[in-house]
Amino acid sequence: MEKKKEENRFHRRPTICPECSSHDLIEDYERGEIVCGHCGLVIRENVMDIGPEWRAFTKEEMEERSRVGIPFSLTLHDKGLSTVIDRANRDAFGRKIPASTRFQMLRLRKWQIRSKVHSSIDRNLAQAMAELDRLSDKVRIPDSVKEKAALIYRRALDKGLVRGRSILAIVTASVYAACRLSQTPRTLNEISAASLAEEKDVARCYRLLLSELNLKMPIIDLKRRVPKIASKIGVSEKTQQTAMKIIRMAGKKRVVAGKEPMGLVAAALYIACVLEGERKTQKEVAEAAGVTEVTVRNRYRDLKDSLDLDV
Repeated sequence: MEKKKEENRFHRRPTICPECSSHDLIEDYERGEIVCGHCGLVIRENVMDIGPEWRAFTKEEMEERSRVGIPFSLTLHDKGLSTVIDRANRDAFGRKIPASTRFQMLRLRKWQIRSKVHSSIDRNLAQAMAELDRLSDKVRIPDSVKEKAALIYRRALDKGLVRGRSILAIVTASVYAACRLSQTPRTLNEISAASLAEEKDVARCYRLLLSELNLKMPIIDLKRRVPKIASKIGVSEKTQQTAMKIIRMAGKKRVVAGKEPMGLVAAALYIACVLEGERKTQKEVAEAAGVTEVTVRNRYRDLKDSLDLDV
């Protein structure tokens, strides 16, 4: 016990000089010494350098020389914790592996791949995470939302909600639920169009996830939808700020309750375009928002009458 305490005391880095009680300690990596910068006392010698023996000057060079694997991630079916036998038939020194050893490594590689997707749950996750990766790239959602979608799908799989249902529909519903939870402006129509599943199946699976996983969705922030539509039709920042102001006024008047979010945002943006003198038609705004012209026209009348706007 005493020996163990002595080893811990030796390996611990000193923080104060025992001679002058100064905290100005300097680590000399070339000599392997820790020296007090105030009185010059050599506090410790033969210090082991725990850093890497290589140097890297760019991020790419650092990633190439790093000896660790990929980080832990829920978006991988094995969470990034499995090993991989490389297909390069060379040893650690770069020399070619003999033919006998090469055939042995081929068999090991084959059984290693089989063991990664041994159970039905692993096969299900491998297929689901591949679809999640494809769908996330197509709808362009951040990695944090992608991780949240993977977590929702894993919870659904643990509860047995995937059995008897389409994996693609559950994955798409998980992505939509993650977007709603993180206030990422993606509609059900957009995500379903990028997926290979039917929209009605995705909507049914989304309602199932809400009820079975007890997901509490936040109230949609309409102001976050404005830049998305504005970027498609090319309006100025001033017009966007005017549209956000109209949405805030509508929220105070309780006009937004029970209305379709994208239709209301599209109508507010159309009114802002009229007020700021930008020539945009209702058809252009409706197509950018993914709603009909009738919806924009009805929400336009509601906002105009409720807020007494002189348009």
